[in-house]
Amino acid sequence: MPPPADTVKVAIEWPGAFPKLMEIDQKKPLSAIIKEVCDGWSLSGHESYALQHADGKNSYITEKNRNEIKNGAILRLTTSPAQNAQQLYERIQSSSMDAKMEALKDLAGYSGDVTFAQEFINLDGITLLTQMIESGTERYQKLQKIMKLCVGDMLCHTLTAFVELMDHGIVSWDTFSVAFVKKIASFVNKSAMDVSVLQRSLTILECMVLNSNDLYQKVAQEITIGQLITHLQGDDGYIQTCAIALINALFLKTPDEKRQEMANILAQKQLRHIILSNVIRSNRTISREMCHQLYVLQV
Repeated sequence: MPPPADTVKVAIEWPGAFPKLMEIDQKKPLSAIIKEVCDGWSLSGHESYALQHADGKNSYITEKNRNEIKNGAILRLTTSPAQNAQQLYERIQSSSMDAKMEALKDLAGYSGDVTFAQEFINLDGITLLTQMIESGTERYQKLQKIMKLCVGDMLCHTLTAFVELMDHGIVSWDTFSVAFVKKIASFVNKSAMDVSVLQRSLTILECMVLNSNDLYQKVAQEITIGQLITHLQGDDGYIQTCAIALINALFLKTPDEKRQEMANILAQKQLRHIILSNVIRSNRTISREMCHQLYVLQV
């Protein structure tokens, strides 16, 4: 017999314990359901806990999205978004490089969830990440020889968390400094850079250009079309897509009186020939996003 319309049958996991099978009454406050789950495992302070979907996406269940829970769903009891954000805010400042690396990896994994993102941003987490990106890279590189630490991975996790947090539209792009733009641009302008770092840096610059007139000016001063075209000549299709997306963004934001000048530069750099040789005629399957960016460029 199916459960009532306002009830869903789920399994709830907790580390070190057998999953609980229970019926969730969707008319009950979520806090009352969490308290019931905590009481079942003799956990005090239910305010410090929350429920997530156990699908690896780290998405928190809230009053707004709880109706998305389906019969047979597997949930997990975990720390609340506020507590998790506070813990990660502290962990990413650890003096231990290994601990910092693990914390940044966790932060990147959680930042796609808007509930967590809001809590982390409330702690001024975006400012902390920008400071780490601006000033931390050189220090990590000096430590790399001693500790055999993969700086590329650490920077990649930091940039991934930044992109995910900014993607929620909570923080304005106008808040970032020239120093931050220069640092991100330096990752794109380097001849040899970790692929993941390069991809995220291109994405950040594209967002800066599209979402802030002030930052567009700064990015345009730091990035050359020639450098972006160099990235089109590589073997990574995702990097090529990001590079064309940034070229499109720059062209879109270029004032009307300067667009012809930019078009002439693109022609002089043989952009169309390079795209034909390295993208269209390559052995790789052209992604849907690349098709879109090529269409925008053509238009």
